[in-house]
Amino acid sequence: MQETGIKNPSHNLSALGLYPSKVNWNLSPEVLSEQTVSLGQGSITDMGALAVNTGKFTGRSPKDKFTVKDAMTEDSVDWSDINIAISPEHFETLYNDVTAYLKDKELWVRDAYACADPKHRLNILVVNEYPWANLFCNDLFLRPTAEELLTQSPEWVILQAPGFEANPQVHGTRQGNFTVVNFTKKIILIGGTAYTGEMKKGIFGVLNYILPHEKGVLSMHCSANEGEDGDVALFFGLSGTGKTTLSADPYRKLIGDDEHGWDRGSVFNFEGGCYAKCIDLTEEKEPQIYAAIKPNALVENTNYLPGTHTVDFADSSITENTRVAYPINHISNAKEPSIGGDPKNIFFLTCDAYGILPPISKLSTGQAMYSFISGYTAKVAGTEVGVTEPQATFSACFGRAFLPLHPTKYAELLGKKLEQHPDVKVWLINTGWSGGPYGVGNRMKLSYTRAMITAAMKGELNDVDYVAHPVFGFKMPTSCPNVPSDLLIPENTWSNKEEYAKKANELGALFVKNFEKYASQANEEILAAAPIVLQTI
Repeated sequence: MQETGIKNPSHNLSALGLYPSKVNWNLSPEVLSEQTVSLGQGSITDMGALAVNTGKFTGRSPKDKFTVKDAMTEDSVDWSDINIAISPEHFETLYNDVTAYLKDKELWVRDAYACADPKHRLNILVVNEYPWANLFCNDLFLRPTAEELLTQSPEWVILQAPGFEANPQVHGTRQGNFTVVNFTKKIILIGGTAYTGEMKKGIFGVLNYILPHEKGVLSMHCSANEGEDGDVALFFGLSGTGKTTLSADPYRKLIGDDEHGWDRGSVFNFEGGCYAKCIDLTEEKEPQIYAAIKPNALVENTNYLPGTHTVDFADSSITENTRVAYPINHISNAKEPSIGGDPKNIFFLTCDAYGILPPISKLSTGQAMYSFISGYTAKVAGTEVGVTEPQATFSACFGRAFLPLHPTKYAELLGKKLEQHPDVKVWLINTGWSGGPYGVGNRMKLSYTRAMITAAMKGELNDVDYVAHPVFGFKMPTSCPNVPSDLLIPENTWSNKEEYAKKANELGALFVKNFEKYASQANEEILAAAPIVLQTI
């Protein structure tokens, strides 16, 4: 077996059942890019980044993600259509067949880790079939020092074999592609798909189990930044709510854009990079992301402008889910190491296309837990085929697809953190519509949203008057610097107050209906924070 690169002498792939013809250990991003091009698997853009096509799968496949159900997980994992069980026997058969497939192949292997807080460091060994997948892991996971590479022992293993197709009758999968997480053996097994995000979210799911279940650390699908005074802010929100845009602030250091943990005295990034959507990307709209697309970055599933190596970011012919992966140090104001103190402000972002929720409101601990479990936003007409009017979307804890435990476990841990830190303020920010629903009202101006968030972080909303929302009970400020007061109370922006009351009641009813599946495991404080919905309108 031929070996290249920097290797810990104690590493032995045969212990994993792997017998490759050649192993490339911990190669530099530059070499990985060169190898990808020489193998005909990618090309270099005129911005210097490596561009590849991930093939049939250009996004995650949630219905093909499985968790091994055994003595360790049987009573702790929230088994559902999100957490789909597979037997230990099927895992063993699948693992043996994947390793047999990889025999005598050239592999790319990388030592990496997750969690910037040393107390929670999770060492990872990644085995890839393609060099560009290994580049992705270099960009997205945290990178050991040269000295650490010689001594680091892995706790978890990711084995990715895109070229291997499972047989559902033999392996217990749904179809040829799969991601299987085995918490007992500490292995993530991926095959039949080259989409790199499966590796990133695989480790996220692992941390969403280990940290809350075993360590009492709240794992969070959010972005985080830090002000000049060390004040940390967290931003939760589903796609389209403005999480990336609003957390990117030239006057605040970026801790991370997607995955974090909250321990006592510490908010820390799980990752060492960013995986940003780049559909319709422009330098004007997202200057930080645009500037990060340079050598060592990986651009996925885009096309070039004809006759050039200039990426056409407006081209969605391969997928709407075009992506770019890059190390966090490609962001000029990123904080390294990616750790801050306890948060001072937490923002739940929603794009309410019904025009009901206030542009900013302050939540009690119970309301924060209820809103956290709800994870609400609304799709607008035209965003998806068949969506012709606003459509409510709920994703528990703003990341239901990645939660191995029941959502109430994370919400109760959030409530515990808020009780331990009574000075932390939780805000609901509506970046959606005002004065009526989509098609009638107007989208909230980004400048006003930024002004409200700035005012909250500066403490300028501490001493203003508040009124309670009649359905949701959130406290709405009656004044805010640099924001017209008439925008702050949503009812006042509607020409027909009775219609507003009716629609607010309808939205509240959607929240209550969505929450029914969680109610049996929710505590009294969470249940008491439900919207007050009239039975008749």
